[in-house]
Amino acid sequence: METSTKNLKVQKAKTSKINEVDFDNLAFGSVFTDHMLVCKYKNGAWELPEIKPYQPITLDPSAKIFHYGQSIFEGMKAYKDEKDIVWLFRPLDNCKRLNVSAKRMAIPELPEDYFMDGLVELLNLEKDWIPQSAGSSLYIRPFIFASGNGFHASPADEYTFIIACAPSGAYFSGKVKVLIEEKYSRSANGGVGYAKAGGNYAGQFYPTQLAVEKGYNQVIWTDDNTHEYIEEAGAMNIFVRINDTLITGPTSDRILDGITRKSILKIAKDEGIPFQVRKITVIEVVEAAKDGSLKEMFGAGTAAVISPISTFGYRDTDYDLPEMPEGYATRLKKRITDIQYNRSEDKFGWRYKV
Repeated sequence: METSTKNLKVQKAKTSKINEVDFDNLAFGSVFTDHMLVCKYKNGAWELPEIKPYQPITLDPSAKIFHYGQSIFEGMKAYKDEKDIVWLFRPLDNCKRLNVSAKRMAIPELPEDYFMDGLVELLNLEKDWIPQSAGSSLYIRPFIFASGNGFHASPADEYTFIIACAPSGAYFSGKVKVLIEEKYSRSANGGVGYAKAGGNYAGQFYPTQLAVEKGYNQVIWTDDNTHEYIEEAGAMNIFVRINDTLITGPTSDRILDGITRKSILKIAKDEGIPFQVRKITVIEVVEAAKDGSLKEMFGAGTAAVISPISTFGYRDTDYDLPEMPEGYATRLKKRITDIQYNRSEDKFGWRYKV
């Protein structure tokens, strides 16, 4: 059955896969909903978006995504409250950041109404896929890639924008042990570290694999020049608490302007938590761990929201952090998730009703 709205066509799936899904045992991002949104860029313009049944895509072997890596993405979530109402969290920020990434990667920027109208229509169609169990949500992956053909080393002339969704449980479970990386770098000045470019993440896999082989879950990235400053934790922004002060590094060419990061800083200010946005040296963190003033470290991002770090490794020595069940990580995560799931007041205007 095909219907249409003001800005997009909708082709509904003939049957649903939803009854085959065990919603009580959801791995992160491994089960996908019945539909996806697709929008093509051709002849110098974005065509009208279309919602169609979730399906494989076909590309020519010369498609430039395979050769030159023009690919960007976003990570979002949809939440369902106790009254079965669906909410998004700061979706316009995701749309804006997608276009920041697009500009850096020489990809045509996507009209905001295509993004938002298409997303809302898709979520209305997939509402039953949004889980309500604690810690679960519908993970949303908008992405754009170069689908135009040719071996010439230049931007593509055609692109594809897709939104796909996956009902998901918790991203990380248990304690997270990280290794401070001193050889490999995530990004460099003048590079694409601030963009959500697919290649940024591909480049992380090998160093992370080496850390996993040593018994760690993730790496903490340091600056590309001196490896003196802490920058990100795996695929997340990083926060450090020394005594009562929460510290995170400033955004730059190398550090992603995380939406969860921005939310944490806003909530910290609102709650009177002392915080600083400044460079953090590895030595400062190590010395704080030695003298007991290092209270907490945690990663912050859409998938995990806040992921506390229990141990970090540096130059063959592991440093354990104290158990902080009532610490900043717990406090801030509750404040954010209470807004996301419509359990509390949203004084910042972040919640978006679908």
